[in-house]
Amino acid sequence: FAGNGCALAKKRNTTVMAQMLPNVYIILTCRLLNANQPIAMESTMKNKTLIASVCAASLLGLGASGPLQAEEMLVNTPRLTMDAALRIAQATIEACRQEGVQIAVTVVDRSGHPQVMLRDVLAMDLTLPISQQKAYTALSFNTPTGQLGARFQEPFSIMKNPTLVASAGGLPITAAGALLGGVGVSGAPSGVTDEKCAQAGLDEVSADLEMSL
Repeated sequence: FAGNGCALAKKRNTTVMAQMLPNVYIILTCRLLNANQPIAMESTMKNKTLIASVCAASLLGLGASGPLQAEEMLVNTPRLTMDAALRIAQATIEACRQEGVQIAVTVVDRSGHPQVMLRDVLAMDLTLPISQQKAYTALSFNTPTGQLGARFQEPFSIMKNPTLVASAGGLPITAAGALLGGVGVSGAPSGVTDEKCAQAGLDEVSADLEMSL
């Protein structure tokens, strides 16, 4: 094929040639370099129409040597909405009120940034930063903070990061296998109660989170 109307496209071992001229009889030929016979397709087109020839039947036989997929350059990461984080925090506060204690709760997102921080009326100021540390720790290790103490009992396993706390009351927020954030509670007489309230907060939204993913 020759002239300004001749287009040449290459994809791996496949060469596609097309003559694009108005009101003429057009022959499209596709040849695989690893095949013995070319595959010919004929089509008649009128007016100036752009022709795209794809030798589908031949390409199906290429298998692993087919066209390369576009390289993935971005990652889609599910993230908690502020409304979901607020529901977790409010349900946590209410659960601890049912236990007769007032606490502070922090919900952090997938990046460890606080989304919601609530402190009940009589909870001490210190409970806010501790709840944030528990939430951040649970997120960072994707593990309830109450299970981390044993990891740091050896002399060379001390937690050196001041933002981490290995006491009960922090839980990772997960749904459908995705890590979404962390929730931390501080202010109850024991970490066991803190964690129980945090779990109540997660239970409030767990079904909806699962349905969202």
